[in-house]
Parts: sequence; structure tokens; C-alpha cells
Amino acid sequence: MSWEAEVAELRRREKMALKMGGEDKVLKQTSRGKLTVRDRIARLVDPGSFREVGTLAGKATYDDNGTLIEVMPANTVMGRGTVDGRTIMVQGDDFTVRGGASDAAIAGKQAYAEQMALELRIPLVRLIDGTGGGGSVKVLEKDGRTYLPRNPGWDYVVANMGTVPVVALGLGPVAGLGAARLVTSHYSVMVKELSQVFVAGPPVARHVGEDVTKEELGGSWMHTRNGSVDDEVATEDEAIERARRFLSYLPPSVHELPPRGPATDDPQRREEFLLDIVPHDRRKVYKMRRIVEAVVDAGSFMEIGKYNGRPLITGLARLDGWPVAVLASDPYFYGGGWTADASHKCIRFVDMAETFHLPVIHLVDNPGFAVGVAHEQAATIRHGSRALAAVYQATVPWCSVVVRKAFGVAGSAHTNHERLRYRYAWPSGDWGSLPIEGGIEAAYTQELKDAEDPAAMLHDIEQRLNRVRSPFRTAEAFLIEDLIDPRDTRPLLCEFANLAAPLRTPGPSAFHMRP
Repeated sequence: MSWEAEVAELRRREKMALKMGGEDKVLKQTSRGKLTVRDRIARLVDPGSFREVGTLAGKATYDDNGTLIEVMPANTVMGRGTVDGRTIMVQGDDFTVRGGASDAAIAGKQAYAEQMALELRIPLVRLIDGTGGGGSVKVLEKDGRTYLPRNPGWDYVVANMGTVPVVALGLGPVAGLGAARLVTSHYSVMVKELSQVFVAGPPVARHVGEDVTKEELGGSWMHTRNGSVDDEVATEDEAIERARRFLSYLPPSVHELPPRGPATDDPQRREEFLLDIVPHDRRKVYKMRRIVEAVVDAGSFMEIGKYNGRPLITGLARLDGWPVAVLASDPYFYGGGWTADASHKCIRFVDMAETFHLPVIHLVDNPGFAVGVAHEQAATIRHGSRALAAVYQATVPWCSVVVRKAFGVAGSAHTNHERLRYRYAWPSGDWGSLPIEGGIEAAYTQELKDAEDPAAMLHDIEQRLNRVRSPFRTAEAFLIEDLIDPRDTRPLLCEFANLAAPLRTPGPSAFHMRP
């Protein structure tokens, strides 16, 4: 006897699931300029590779005879697919079904996606749109009771931070649990003017006296500047492309090493402009991103977190095809001095490099921690010391290039001095416990006060000290291992990447990364 009738029923129910929240809800979604969850998944994964899991899960309606009338699918779509031929897990919120709220959720689907990514050791991409399975007061009326808050499957969410790459794209208004899921990731993206993030939306905010729009309460202009979310893009397609690119630098899980990409750029390439990019006048700025682009494989630098912690540039790149994590100072902001938010940025980025076995390249121009009342109020020394701890806890191969300044406690964070100091310095290097500018007044307070001509004495002291601040004096004492021609930076970094490649050991790091 054939099962043809049952297979026909299976296909009928699958068609119901593909309708999502129904024609009207889908039209409402697309009229806002948003893709549906199924369109998003189709654009994320390689064509034809998506294998959905739990397609039939939903809320069914039957007539008095037990005949199925319709099924409203769960507001989570999930399954496996490939990105550039590598298997990933993808989980997407369907905003057309009750805006992603918990009363339209099948509780196990989100947790199952997290569990599958963890146990199969494959990257996870979350496409978040709505509360992400979070609360709705309608549940109280429906269930006739309330409950103590819990986040089903959150142990998997936490475990994944130390096990597999997790990417989260905010693709609409994201609140509550959805917001927590967005930021509990290794890389997060918002779409400008399309997505917003908040603990609770404007109706709840009005109850605390704030009458604001969704954009005013949690637009990307806010959360990509305060560090909650890594990057801001203009379109959903750009967000999806950023997710695909991010994953290309990372291994499937901590149990493997980041794959080498094609080595298409000459490792011996030397850029002439590097010889004069740093001004002799230490008060003048220059564009560090030009240096980054010049020394890594052409077109390989993917900056992460551009708009927060701006004294510090972070991103992923390749050297002779090998993926690396890049830290670099930006002298356009506090001269490259570390602020509290730059310190937070450093901690999170170094922890990610440690988690996924990425060697670190650090291009240094750091005059120290940012100074002043505002930075003391921000507890900069507390957060900066945590950043220093992150650098010292890292065990991945590390290479520093001191481009210009390295002063004080923050300057000492350019490397872990107890490990092999694989580092270089440019002739523009300028370092010490304290910059001469400002340091003289601190060290010679009484002498200057007693001098007949304080200005002349100050000038004389500056001249004496400038004679001994030369980086060549430091090299003579072997306190810097190598002074180099700036044009040799790329060949030396490519050599480092090839030396570092066999030194990495797959497996979990000593501690799980936290958001």
C-alpha cells in the first residue's frame, strides 16, 4: 500500500509554511523595503544549498472533524546551508508571523539551531527581526498565568561564543531577547534606518516619560557608536555580504584552524609612500588605514567596529593568504591614546582572535591613556588595565610594529613583554614612560620654579632630552629588536604569518569569550 496520500499532505503543509504570515503580512513587510526571512536566507547561502529543519512546525487549526484548515508557521525558519562551500547553520526570524514575538514561537526551534551549530561545530548566522522569540503580554491572557523570566537554550548561546563563529544581523526593529541575541555574537550588523535595537520599544519607553520614535530610541547611528553593535550598512544585501565575508576569515569552530586563502599578492611588495607617510612633526596626524591597506594582502582588510572606540582600528585581513587579526592606532582620535571605549574594543577583539586562533598584527602609535577629567570619570584606567590583561592573556602569535608613539601603561600594551617579542619599529618611533611634552614640567617642577628664566631652562632640558630619545639609542641597548625601513613592513609581516601558521593549536581557549 502506497504512502502517496501522506506525501501529498506533507507537500501541502510545506506550501502553507512557504506562505509565512500570509499574503497581506508579506506585502506589508516588503512595502517597508524589507526582505522576507526566506529571501534573506536565499541570499545568504549558496544557491540550492539550504536544507530546512522543522518546516512543518507551527500552530495548526482543525475543524470539528479533525481536518486541517490551515497552519500558521512558527516565526523561526532555520536549517543548514553552505557559504562558499562551507556548511553553516542559519536561523531567521519571520516578522510576518506576529512580529517575532513569543506567542507565535515554537519554543524549541531557536534553541535547536543553537544546539545544532554547537554540536556539529559549524558557524551560526542569526537573521534577527523583531523580539526574536521574546516576550509579549498577549501570552498572559492566552496562558492565564505569568512566569519567572528565562531564556530557553541560552546555555547554548553562551557556549557558542567559545566554540563556533556567530554572526548576527539586525534586519528590523529588534527588542528584548532579540537585542540580547544580536549582541551576543562575534560580529553584528545593523541596517541604517531599517533596523533599531532596544531593550524595550517606544510604547514601553513612554511609560518612563520618553516619547520617542524607534529610530530615536535605538537607531544604528547610536548602537554602532556606543559599541553595542559592530557595523552599520546601507542595505540588507550589504549586511548579508558582510556576514559571508566575516566567516571567510574564520574556522568552522575552535577545533580547527582558520583556512588559508589564495595568495594572490606578492609578499615582497614594498610601497614607496610608507617612507614619508609619518610626519616628522609629532603633533601632526596621518592616515593609519593607508598603512594597513598597504601592508596586508591587497583588498583583504575588513574593518570591524569603525565607529566606536575610534582611537583603535580593528579588523580582519590576510598576509600571504593567511587570515590575521589587525589592531592599529588612529592618531586622528586622541592622538591614538586609549579611551575607555577603545579599551573595551581591544578586549573584545583580542578575545575573538584568541578564540579562533588568529595571529595578531599590531600597528602601534599610542601616546598612552586619554587624559582629563572626562576620561577619569569614565574609569579609563580600570578598563584600560583590563585591555592590558587581554593582551597578556592572549597566546596566539603576536607581531607588533611601532609606527610612532608608545608611552606609559597603554603604550606597553602593544605586546606581552614576557613572551617572545616579535616586533619591529620604524625610524619614526618615539617611546618612553611619559612623552617629553608635559613630562618635563612634571619631572622638573621645582627646578623650573626656581630658575631665573624658566622658559630658557625648559628649552635647554628639551634639547638635552631630544638627543637621547632617538630610537637608534634604544636599538643600541637591544630594547627594540629591529628598526626597519617602513617599506619592508609587508615582507616582514608576511614572513611572520608563515612562521606563525604552524605554531597555532586548534581547540578551545582557556576561557570562553563573552559578548
